Amino acid sequence: MTNVLDGIKVLDFGRYIAGPWCGALLGDFGADVVRIDKIGGSEDRHVVPMSDDGSGAMFMQMNRNKRGMTLDPTLPEGREIQQRLIAGADVVIANLPEAARVKLGLDYDTLKSIKPDIILTSATAFGTTGPYATKVGFDLVAQAMSGAMYLSGNEGQPMRSYYPWVDYGTATLAALGTLAAIMHRKATGEGQQVEGSLLGTALTNANATLIEQALVQKNRVASGNRGQLSAPADAYDTTDGQIIVLALGPGMHRRWAKLMGETHWLDDPRFADDDSRAEHGEIISARMREWCAARTTEQALAGLEEARLPAAPVLSPQQALDDPHIQAAGFMQPVDYPGLPGPAPVAGTPVKLSKTPGSIRRRAPQLGEHTDEILGELGYDAAAIAKFREIKAI
Repeated sequence: MTNVLDGIKVLDFGRYIAGPWCGALLGDFGADVVRIDKIGGSEDRHVVPMSDDGSGAMFMQMNRNKRGMTLDPTLPEGREIQQRLIAGADVVIANLPEAARVKLGLDYDTLKSIKPDIILTSATAFGTTGPYATKVGFDLVAQAMSGAMYLSGNEGQPMRSYYPWVDYGTATLAALGTLAAIMHRKATGEGQQVEGSLLGTALTNANATLIEQALVQKNRVASGNRGQLSAPADAYDTTDGQIIVLALGPGMHRRWAKLMGETHWLDDPRFADDDSRAEHGEIISARMREWCAARTTEQALAGLEEARLPAAPVLSPQQALDDPHIQAAGFMQPVDYPGLPGPAPVAGTPVKLSKTPGSIRRRAPQLGEHTDEILGELGYDAAAIAKFREIKAI
């Protein structure tokens, strides 16, 4: 089967998530992605170390389907190698501040002087214009500035999300933008720059709430797990665990009232629509809490499923790995890596295509694993490669 991005060459200078996950998605669909590490290993390689060589859990996910090499582009010899790499590439990924990209020769003007139709995909914390453009930041900063932290947790106690959804969202949008740029180049022969930002991604997720605030000044505050757009919408204790339940719209409200065996929920004007049910959500949550407290998780979920109401158990990471549906659906794929105590459960391509599906074809590379192979493809012989290694250009 031909992969949709066969023949596309990508240089990935990315770090952590916003750049590398973009590269991983392109690699899943067939692009030849080369991960460029610093000499000795880049800082994101060792986050949550898992293997004997110190490579971490995040690195194993972010860098599957990539070949890996080391390079020091601050040396003249390293810059020469980098320029040869760029000359043969279609896409360069670099989620680095603009000043760092200029210093390393990875700014768009420098890249297109080497390869006029190059596509540069970059991601910054705050975007490239405005007073914060030169500031550095991570996922958590964008969560804080978008209102997401303020509206999570409890009132007066903002709470971040443990999982870095802003980073993943930025990388996924960057991959979308890169695909659009590839399509444009095929039609016109022109390259371009694709720019994403953490704050832009977070504000996009927050947009409906921000529109509401701008137009009607709702001034929402955090309400724990209880939703603010309908009810029931909360986390509830069962006799042996906890579940999350959400009812939205009149149909679900009627089915919920039937499940409770009580018709007064349908006649009371306080519960006439989603907005009014949300306004009086604690009353509905109290009834739902009582119903759940008398049942096991299995019993509660069975009753809610029969009523066709969305619900799920609140799972720990281990319980998520053990969940029979997650296992049967094949969301996680076992991937070996040298020095691990067992295969790593790496999430597969998160979007399914019926004709040209993405796949994990190779594990993340060890440090410098493919350096000689890649330099050989650039035309360097063994003696030149040995000299580069001697002077620590690679």
